[in-house]
Amino acid sequence: MDNHSNSTNGTSNQPLAAVVVGGGAAGIAVVGNLLEALSPTSSIAWVDYQFLGGRINAKYREVPSNTKVCHFLSYGQGVEPFKKIAEDTPKPNAIATLEDLPHGDTCSLQYAGDMLQMLSDGLLKHDRVTSWRGTVTDAEWDSESSTWSLTIKDDVPNVIQRPKAPLVVYCTGALPTISPLPTALSRTPIILALDIFLKPSLLAETLPRDRDMCVGVIGASHSAVLVLMNLFTLSQDSHPQLRVRWFSRARNLKYAEDKGDWILYDNTGLKGVAAQFAQEHLDGDKLLHSDVGKIITRVDCSGGEEQETQAYLQEMPACEYVTQAIGFHTTPLPMKQKVSFDHETGGFIDQKTRQPVPGLFGAGIGFPERVVDPLGNVEYAVGFIKFMRFLKRVVPGWVDTSKK
Repeated sequence: MDNHSNSTNGTSNQPLAAVVVGGGAAGIAVVGNLLEALSPTSSIAWVDYQFLGGRINAKYREVPSNTKVCHFLSYGQGVEPFKKIAEDTPKPNAIATLEDLPHGDTCSLQYAGDMLQMLSDGLLKHDRVTSWRGTVTDAEWDSESSTWSLTIKDDVPNVIQRPKAPLVVYCTGALPTISPLPTALSRTPIILALDIFLKPSLLAETLPRDRDMCVGVIGASHSAVLVLMNLFTLSQDSHPQLRVRWFSRARNLKYAEDKGDWILYDNTGLKGVAAQFAQEHLDGDKLLHSDVGKIITRVDCSGGEEQETQAYLQEMPACEYVTQAIGFHTTPLPMKQKVSFDHETGGFIDQKTRQPVPGLFGAGIGFPERVVDPLGNVEYAVGFIKFMRFLKRVVPGWVDTSKK
C-alpha cells in the first residue's frame, strides 16, 4: 500500500482497533504507544493532512528549544517501534545526529523536527498502520456497536473516508491565540502571526528594511522573549531602523528553577537561550542599562484591564505591525457533542451528562496532562518527553477501556 494515499493496506480487512488523529509529536507518540499496548494483530488508522511532523517541523524549526537533547532522545527511544525505526534507518539519521549533540544542552528545534519526520516515515511503513491524508470533519458514537464513526475529507482528490473504531485519540494541537485590539485606537497596526516572528528567516523577509518602523510585541511568555530576541538580532543586522514596543504586564519575568529532583515552573518558566536573554537584558530594569534597551521599549500594562487598555491606546498607534505572544488555544474537536477534557486520564467528559465519553481520548499541547509540583503549583505538561511519560501512564488504560 502507498500509506500516503486514501487506499487501505493489507490489515484493513480486519476491524480497526484505534484511530489516531494528528501527525505531530503527540500523534506520533500515541501511534507508537498503541502499537505496543494493543494486540500484535490489531490495526491502527492514522489521520493527518501532511504527515510531516506537525507544527514543530512546519513552523518552528528555527526556534531554540527549551528541552535538553537527552529528553528528545528519551522521546525518540521511548517505545519499541521507535527503536526499530532508528535501527532500520540508515545512519547518519536524525536520532544519531541528536546523539552526537551535547546531551545536557538545548538545541534548535530543527533537530527535533528531523526526528519527528524520521519516526513519522517509519510508522507510515508499519504493517499495522493504515494512514489517510485528510481532515476529520465529524465524529459520532454508535452505542450499539460501541464504535466511533469518523468522517475524513481529503481536499485534494475530494474523497470521503469513514473509518470506525472503538478508540479514537485526538492529537490535533493548538494555535497561537489572537485577541482583539481596542477599537478606539487612533491607528490600528497590522497584526502579524506569531509564527512569522518565531522564524527569523521569514521575519527578515516580511518586515520592510528601508525605513523607520516600529513593531509591537504583546506578552511576557517564552514565545514573547524569543520574539524580542529575534527582533533585536534583526535590528543589529538587516533592519537597523527597526524599533520595538513591548507591551507587558510583568516587570519581573518567571524562570524555571532546578530544584534537584524536580523543576519549579517547569512548564511556565523561561528556559534556555530565552531565559539567558531575559536575565541579561529584559528583567526588572535591565533594559535601562542594556544595548537592547536602545531598540526595545517596555510599555507597562500592569494594574488591570483598564490600565492595560490605556497603555494600548497611548502607545500602540506608533506601531506599524504587532504580534501577540499570549498563549495557545486548543484546536476545536470536529464533533457535535459538547465535551470537556480530563487532564488526569486523557479522556473526555460529556458536558451534559457529566459522564466519561466512551472511547474518546486526547494528548499533546491541545490536551495536556495537569501536574502539581511539590509546592502545590498547578501547570500543564507540554513537551516531547512529557507527552511520552503521560502516554506511558494512560494508554494501557485506554486500551483496556476500549475492550469492554
